[in-house]
Amino acid sequence: MRCCLCNLRTHQWCFLLFNVLLFHALLFGADFVEEFLLQPTPGIYTDSSVADVREKARKLDLSNARRNVSQAYSICNPAACRNSDLFLLSIVFSSPANVTQRDAVRKTWANQTLVRGFPARLLFFVGSSQSSEAQEALVRESDHNGDMVQGHAGADSTFRGQIETTLLAFRWVITFCPLARFVLLTKDSVFINLPAIGGYLLGLHRHPEDLYLGRVIQREAPNRDPSSPGYMPPFLYPDKYLPEYCDGTAYVLSQDVIRKVYVASAAVRAPVPADVFVGLCARKAGVAPTHSARFPGEKHVHFNICCYRYLFSSAEMGSHELEAVWADLEQRGGECSLFQTYSGLVRCKTLTYLDKLQLTGAN
Repeated sequence: MRCCLCNLRTHQWCFLLFNVLLFHALLFGADFVEEFLLQPTPGIYTDSSVADVREKARKLDLSNARRNVSQAYSICNPAACRNSDLFLLSIVFSSPANVTQRDAVRKTWANQTLVRGFPARLLFFVGSSQSSEAQEALVRESDHNGDMVQGHAGADSTFRGQIETTLLAFRWVITFCPLARFVLLTKDSVFINLPAIGGYLLGLHRHPEDLYLGRVIQREAPNRDPSSPGYMPPFLYPDKYLPEYCDGTAYVLSQDVIRKVYVASAAVRAPVPADVFVGLCARKAGVAPTHSARFPGEKHVHFNICCYRYLFSSAEMGSHELEAVWADLEQRGGECSLFQTYSGLVRCKTLTYLDKLQLTGAN
């Protein structure tokens, strides 16, 4: 093999080098482009409506909500953040019936009370259950684990139900966990790399305010199909594109952004998914999203230990796979070198694209 390489002519070396560069460009080029182009633009604070939202958020007082918790939450868990100056609070949205998935999360990435030496906490946020038996089971699960909040939101998965659940989660954070510096919002089917996210947040070279971090979705057109439940007529939303927003699979907000989005939500009426709704509210509050390619969005990333130690998340993880991945990560401790991380990313990205091609071909 070495002799064959030595005998290559100049044009053959150039062709080989070109293919190596092309392979890396296809594999990593999109990530590099995204990191440079999808950077936040400063909020327009001179806009009077933006300034009004930000001032209301600063003065927001939900102390009355503590005395009327039963009106909004069937399971409130008000002491979950008591006397706790949290660095990172994780809110995991879950369906009431997903007990097995929640247990898998508890056994794996959620089983960490410190992130980079700073206190962390996880809570599952569920909507309304559909029967008294299911509700009793949820109460028993909450009593046993102490990590659940249930809001009076629709049990369906419509846009309205998603938005109600998200706003109830924000309201709970503002009321009962106001000292949490950052809040991660995700789903029970997602693997989260808390140490990597914590390291990124600790390395921020700016004041931790106005942080809206995730996989930024850009230039997405609103739904103009009148027969669709998500139809947005031009009079309701005249712009050609939706505002930039972070994919709802996993994203991070600073505490002040939770308050700003909650205040802005009172003036936003749009039949959109919850993550798009958060983006609409963030724009109304003068907050721009920050993109990180380490959030793969709704992709399920093919497992590689060094790849998973670098990325922030991986979606579509069933309970068995989640536990298997976590066991492998725990068993093979230690850090990955720069070369190991690079080769791991090459491997997992390549296999992820191949998996996607196979699924596309099968359909």
